[in-house]
Order: sequence, then structure tokens, then C-alpha cells
Amino acid sequence: MEKAAPTQPLKRKKIQPNPVSKLIGLLTVVFFILLCLTLVVIAAAIFQIPAQVARDFGPPSPALTLQQRVLYGYRLLANKENLLTPLDPQGRSREFEVGLGESVSEVAYHLEENLLIANAEAFRTFLVYAGLDTGVQAGQYQLSPAMNAVEIAHTLQDAVPGAVVFNILPGWRAEEIADALPTSGLAITPEAFMALVNDPPVSLHPSGVETLSSLEGFLAPGSYSLEREATAEQVLTAFVNRFDESLSPDLLQAFSNQDLDLVQAVTLASIVQREAVLEAEQPLIASVFYNRLANGMRLESDPTVQYALGYIAGQQTWWKNPLSLDDLQYDSVYNTYVYAGLPPGPISNPGQSALRAVGYPAETGYFFFRAQCDGSGRHSFAVTFDEHLNNDCR
Repeated sequence: MEKAAPTQPLKRKKIQPNPVSKLIGLLTVVFFILLCLTLVVIAAAIFQIPAQVARDFGPPSPALTLQQRVLYGYRLLANKENLLTPLDPQGRSREFEVGLGESVSEVAYHLEENLLIANAEAFRTFLVYAGLDTGVQAGQYQLSPAMNAVEIAHTLQDAVPGAVVFNILPGWRAEEIADALPTSGLAITPEAFMALVNDPPVSLHPSGVETLSSLEGFLAPGSYSLEREATAEQVLTAFVNRFDESLSPDLLQAFSNQDLDLVQAVTLASIVQREAVLEAEQPLIASVFYNRLANGMRLESDPTVQYALGYIAGQQTWWKNPLSLDDLQYDSVYNTYVYAGLPPGPISNPGQSALRAVGYPAETGYFFFRAQCDGSGRHSFAVTFDEHLNNDCR
């Protein structure tokens, strides 16, 4: 039996690494390293950016999420110079008003527009970050470009600036102005105010008026910036000075051309102011009263009766509406249904347009007017009483 030839061991073929696999492995390692670095950067951002922002801008609002703190923090750091460097270190303080209902974005835009801050969006970002966006309050402020944006943001949280804005509407009587004082922020009382109105010293008289029993009519409508601690005399001085400033030499001459002295002109203007709803009709209404005066007719103006009646508690108004037939017979020298000519003094504080309507009335043949029936505020004018009756609402 023959012996089998010895078998030779099998030689394994050496497998060469696949280049593609090798590349994938390398990319996986690189990706892992980048991922780790990214996580490190994110972790650093989460913990370091807020800390740095807090050092520069103070603590964030508790209402912000962690993501928002990082996002706003990054924006603040990017605008650090705009927010922490005054726009003009030598800038002077000036008045800045935040209006009622103004949004934070509008306030920021107006600050930038007035050259008080460098960047409105960065300013708004800081307000949101610090939780100050909901605390910006309407009012009058003294701001300076020498303040940085952060200082300005905190200043706008103070609702008690040194000055307050006080408004007088055209056609208000003195008591209505007094009624607005308790909520104005001014320190004076309605009683102290009215005491001076009804017995004004000569120092408070309008220019050219020597004898005056009341300042009614001479408290110029408009917006005033007044110191909170101003006295009643200082406040009234501001109102009367504004009135004096509103009278040009031409307007004074126009009153004289109508054979009216200043008190008479203001008295007629105060009636026109209360009668007219639309400013455009004031010269027409003035013409009606001039025509009636020239023909010996009583003015028969409802606002003069309302003024005479005073405050109506049931309606909570100084201007009763509607008037009854008995009201029209109310015995008062201010009632132009009962007494001919102008009342002894103004019944309200007229605006500039009403004063000009008296100085420069329309030229018409009208003797009557009444409100139209459509609620528009317009009036129908008539030459004859029959026409006037036909204009009645039917």
C-alpha cells in the first residue's frame, strides 16, 4: 500500500485594507473630535457667555430661558461698545418724552433718532435681556447723550421725572383744568388753583388788561412741561404767558377792527369755541354772532347757559346736555337767552383757531345755525328764522 504524499499547508492570501473603509474610519474619528469640540464650545457658551454678560450688563431677566440668555448675551457682547459707550460724552441734557401707548421698539427708535443712543435694536435687546422692556413708563425725562444706553434704559424705569406734562384742551373751563390737577403729578390743589383764578393778582393779568375779576379765558390750551413742585401762581403764570405769546400784533389789531377790546374778543371766542365742533366752522359761527350783535339780537347761545348752570352732578359734567326750556330762562348775567350782548366774561378757554375766527370772521348774512342731524358735528346755517325752522331734525 502506497503512502499518501504529505499535504502542504494552505497559504492564506493576505487581505489588503479597503481604502474606502479606511477613509470612513478616519472621517468618523474626525467627526467625533469635532463633535466633542462643538460640545465643548457650546458648554463654554452656556456657562461663560452668560457669566461675561452678567459682569458687563447685570443679571438677566428670570423670565428668559437658558437658550434666550445665550442668544441675547451673544448679541449684547457683539454690541458692547454701542451700549456701554456714551454717544457724546460732552452732550447736554435735553427733554425726551415717552408717549402713552408707545411700544419699546418705538421708544428705542426715537432715542436713536434723537441721537441719544447709537443702536435702537441693541438697546431693545438689552431691555428684554434685563427685563426692563415692560417697565418703560410714559412721561417726560431729562436725558443726555453723555449717558450710555444702559443708564438711559434704567432712567426710563423712573415714572417720577422732575417735570410732568399737563394738557389743557380748547374749550375747557377753569374748573375742568382744576379737576385734572389731582392726577397730574403736580403738587398744587384744585382749591389753591381756583382761588387764584377767581381773584388773580395784577402780576397774573394778561398783558394790557388792568382790571380782571377772573383768569377764565386766558389759560391758553396746549401741552405744558411743569415742575412737580411748582406753585399755583407759577403754573398759572405759564398758562397766561402762553396766552400772551399767542396774540400777534395783527390779531390784536383785528380785534380792534371789530370794535372789541381783548376781554370782549376772548369772551366771544370762548363762546365760538364751545359752539363749534369743527374748526372749519368757527369763522361762520363767529359771523352769526357778529350779525346778531349788530342787529340788536340776543346771542341765545346754549354754552352760555351751560356755563351759568355750573356742575351737573347727575350727568357728572360742567356742560349740561340737553338743556330744558326752564334752563334757557335761568337768571344769570351769563345767560344770553335772557340778557342781550356779550356775557361779562369768557365762559371757557378758547384755542388759537377760535381767537382767529373772532378776529377774522367769515362775511355772511347768517343769523341762525343749528346742528345737523347726521351726528357729523356740522351745522346748518340760515338767514331767516323760517329757514332755521326748516333745518330742524324731523
